[in-house]
Amino acid sequence: MRTGKPEEVGEDPDYRFSLANERTFLAWIRTSLGLLAGGVAIVQFVPEFSVPGGRLALGVVFVSMALLIAVTSHGRWARNERAMRLNQSLPGSPVPRVLTLCLSVLALVSIVLFVHGSLAADGSAGP
Repeated sequence: MRTGKPEEVGEDPDYRFSLANERTFLAWIRTSLGLLAGGVAIVQFVPEFSVPGGRLALGVVFVSMALLIAVTSHGRWARNERAMRLNQSLPGSPVPRVLTLCLSVLALVSIVLFVHGSLAADGSAGP
């Protein structure tokens, strides 16, 4: 049962594990901040793509991923801390898989938008 703060259940684990869990939480927050900065930079500094709304859509997806990671990172920290204190296996998380999939799709979409824009600027693209 999940009641109260993770620090209020079970026994204190080796402090090194708690510190490693905290460092992992902070790494997720840094990842979130990087995606947020990337999304803002895309919307503010990248020239408009030849596809209308492409730049905004790309920026919104980056910021949405940042929000997802920021929102889920504390819960993941708490679940891991609780499991360590109760001497249980650490729970899994779908976030790394989802992040990998989203970033892969974003990279492909970015390549398509850049290539399409280059072709359109050269006049090589169709009508």
